[in-house]
Amino acid sequence: MNDKLSPSAKAPTAVGLYLAGVQFLFAVGWIVYVIYLPALAAQAGLPKSAVPWLLLMDQLIFLACDLAVGVWSDRAAGVLGRIGWGVLGVTLLSTVAFLVLPWVAPRGSPGLFVAITALWAATSAALRAPPLTLLGRYVAKPAVPWLVSLVLLGTGIAAAIGPYLGLTLKGLDPRLPFALAGLSLAAITAGMVWAERALAQRQAAERAAGIETAAAPPASRTRRDGVAPILGFLPAVLLAAAAAQVHAHLLAAPLYLRLAPASMLPMLLPVFWVGFNLALMPASLAVTRFGAWPVMAGGVLAAAACSAGVWNATSLEAMLPLQGLAGAAWGVSLMSAFSAAVFFGQVGREGFMGGALNSALAAAALSRIAVVTFVAPAPVVAAQWGWVPALLFALSGALLCAIGSRSGSA
Repeated sequence: MNDKLSPSAKAPTAVGLYLAGVQFLFAVGWIVYVIYLPALAAQAGLPKSAVPWLLLMDQLIFLACDLAVGVWSDRAAGVLGRIGWGVLGVTLLSTVAFLVLPWVAPRGSPGLFVAITALWAATSAALRAPPLTLLGRYVAKPAVPWLVSLVLLGTGIAAAIGPYLGLTLKGLDPRLPFALAGLSLAAITAGMVWAERALAQRQAAERAAGIETAAAPPASRTRRDGVAPILGFLPAVLLAAAAAQVHAHLLAAPLYLRLAPASMLPMLLPVFWVGFNLALMPASLAVTRFGAWPVMAGGVLAAAACSAGVWNATSLEAMLPLQGLAGAAWGVSLMSAFSAAVFFGQVGREGFMGGALNSALAAAALSRIAVVTFVAPAPVVAAQWGWVPALLFALSGALLCAIGSRSGSA
């Protein structure tokens, strides 16, 4: 079998870029929602204190629905076209719920606003786990990391432009950005049927050419396949994701404010995500060469060192490159984790593994929002917590190293 082609040569890169566009628009929709949520909740008659509870509700729904949709996608993958049409149908429902939020809020009905918000959160899960199911079912193994890096690039770019969106949309009628974000996502999701069929056709062509598409049987998997015990994998992901949440969303601004004025934050906060995006494609090559497990372990350990360095930086000139490197290390770690999830799930449980991974990410976001809601640390206090993400990253890396060395798996 010819397994020596470069990942990009064998990968249907057009499909990867398409999925990156889907994830980008989904993430932009979430950013728009978070920006306008306080004002919309107030219009709906909800107190200001309800906003963090709504965000907690969203993450709880993500946590449950990501796993449920992942299991559904595994079952639906048995019939060509079912995932594409299913995702499209649910996304159209999600788009309707998203579009009506700024129209429902002024009616002053808290119950209706919360119900529609919950509907949008639940149906939006259709865009997270199913793409991993498609990649795991139809893409040759060496090409999986490359395509995963493209998919995550869409999310990373959206995160990088988040601060600028906040400035641009300030004071703008929410109905316009909600309409642009929702309708753009619905339009691009219409291509999901094409993506599924394109991957299936590529799989048939690769099989005809003798290229390996499915994973080897579990008993014969090696370090390069990125396999390790799932019960250790998910806690390690949860620890690393919690560390990234604390570092990028809770501590970044307070740490910057020690060394720079608040007016510079929109320029400084994206540095982490710029590093994240730049590292994704090189990381895909490393995963193809060394396996997802050791690359993920190295990534989180590097993130621990960089996070500690950011906390101890005494000048902006020292902090900025360390923030970029921390973002790069998290990009390497997350890309490796998604690749490992695909390898874990082959063949037949890709959606379950992708859903479980996304649920772990939602649980990490939930923990960060809970800290902000119930502890509400002042910026000066939060800046003293810089050791927390470094410790969480280090614990994740230690767990990965311990399990990898004991199991002999990648």
